[in-house]
Amino acid sequence: MTYLVDAYKGETKEYKFLHYCLFVTFFPQLIAGPIVHHREMLPQFAKNTIYKLNHEHLAVGLTIFFLGLFKKVVLADGIAIYATPVFAAAEQGVALTFFEAWGGALAYTFQLYFDFSGYSDMAIGIARMFGVRLPLNFHSPYKAVNIIEFWRRWHITLSRFLRDYLYIPLGGSRKGKMRRYLNLMITMLLGGLWHGAGWTFVVWGALHGFYLMINHAWHTVRSALGHDLSRSSWWGRGLSQLITFIAIVVAWVFFRAESFDAAINILSGMIGINGFALPEHYLASFNHIAGLGNYLVAQGWLFMPMNFFKGFEEVKDLFLLLILVWYFPNTQEFMKSQWKPSPIWAISITTLSIYTILNLTRMSEFLYFQF
Repeated sequence: MTYLVDAYKGETKEYKFLHYCLFVTFFPQLIAGPIVHHREMLPQFAKNTIYKLNHEHLAVGLTIFFLGLFKKVVLADGIAIYATPVFAAAEQGVALTFFEAWGGALAYTFQLYFDFSGYSDMAIGIARMFGVRLPLNFHSPYKAVNIIEFWRRWHITLSRFLRDYLYIPLGGSRKGKMRRYLNLMITMLLGGLWHGAGWTFVVWGALHGFYLMINHAWHTVRSALGHDLSRSSWWGRGLSQLITFIAIVVAWVFFRAESFDAAINILSGMIGINGFALPEHYLASFNHIAGLGNYLVAQGWLFMPMNFFKGFEEVKDLFLLLILVWYFPNTQEFMKSQWKPSPIWAISITTLSIYTILNLTRMSEFLYFQF
């Protein structure tokens, strides 16, 4: 699509037909991205060096590939066991309690990220084995301190496509503030519909459009008050990151839910409408802490058998993934700062790959292939 649009505008160069065919059929990124541009791919195919085996490219590509496979098989599929039952129950009309709803929503938030970023790493890794460099598609999006930054970090190639071939042609920010807000909303609504023809995707797109409008308006107000947008305190950045993350989680509920009613069911549980409950075997343990269990019961909490919340085990897994996405380097940062071709790293990546392959014991699919 981008090639045809640019050709219509007269912005494409003359490329060899075989190179163009390779561009539109390049298998590592063909199905779900990264969404590559002809200007960054076709010039690479004109270099003779990519048609020769390069041991450095092979080593880098294999490392990135197995890091991506680990994200998918161990992290994404491992946390999916908490997300899938919750959304299935919500679709059936089950009233979810506070921790069940939040557990499912957070689990899906991490599942989708590690699933899709893992796939992108695998695509980038396979391409690099051939000496071809695909564009970065994820850059620690949950570290974003606002929604504008989130979309600069999440599915970067889709954000670029929507910006260059939809938002800017609509007028971008060149026709006044109100038109900019309208263009943002139209772009995000169509971005939602691009993922699927359903009302849940429309709401997801509308939410992000609304978030972006608020974010731009807030920046305008702060600039008018003379605030330096590039500077903020550590606690201010932390609070902004937390608020942004919660807003993203809420939007993901609509993205994952199979119906609008199911999404509302989960959100109702997340705000506590259906009450607060913990697994019944925690009551005795909590009572050992100055009678905390009985105090919670008196406040209306329930201790009962629970099918959709696994207690401290689930909290631990979600907390570890939160720490991972907030404070650890992503794949690209790791490759630049930590990794180098050496026997130690060869052994480490080989061990990681064996462990990952041994975990390939259940049916699994890439989430983003659905969209």
